[in-house]
Amino acid sequence: MSSKTEITRADILPWAEYAKTRAEHRKRITAIKRNRRVEVGPFVTFYFESFDTMWLQVQEMLHIERGGDAQIPEELAAYNPLIPKGRELVATFMIEIDDPLRRARVLAGLGGVEDAAFIEIGSERVIGKAETDQDRTTADGKASSVQFVHFLFTDAQVEAFRQLNARAILGLSHPNYSHMAVMSEATREALGGDFA
Repeated sequence: MSSKTEITRADILPWAEYAKTRAEHRKRITAIKRNRRVEVGPFVTFYFESFDTMWLQVQEMLHIERGGDAQIPEELAAYNPLIPKGRELVATFMIEIDDPLRRARVLAGLGGVEDAAFIEIGSERVIGKAETDQDRTTADGKASSVQFVHFLFTDAQVEAFRQLNARAILGLSHPNYSHMAVMSEATREALGGDFA
């Protein structure tokens, strides 16, 4: 896995080259993602991002949309902020409900959920900070089904997170969605590599 914190044009494969090796890249990143996914409660899944996951996202957007060289700056601007930089973990969390009516009803009551994410390590709580590129809660209190959050750690919190057999809890403390999940050892090990 890469320790880079920003995708540049030099990292982007030309369309034809990526198309030839697309299946291999997708398989490699799928293996990386396996230990970077945490379900919290019945509807929410956190996907912890990295240089590799965002590189694949950029390549996939370029592959599918075929915008060529002109599309690269907008993709880099969209996805580089989601790569961990230093003492942070970055996650996309999705509120996944198959039934459209139920999904609409649940999302209508989850305004502000982007500010309710946390990670607990021992007695320390790291509060998530929502990505600020746009509002993901409407004025009437409806949450977007896709949220982006940054968890900024202190050096001591990083050390505690990386300790063998440490207990790390990922959760949401929203009044209408209060759930937690203990991160597996494999997940903590994978995410521990994100800290510079």
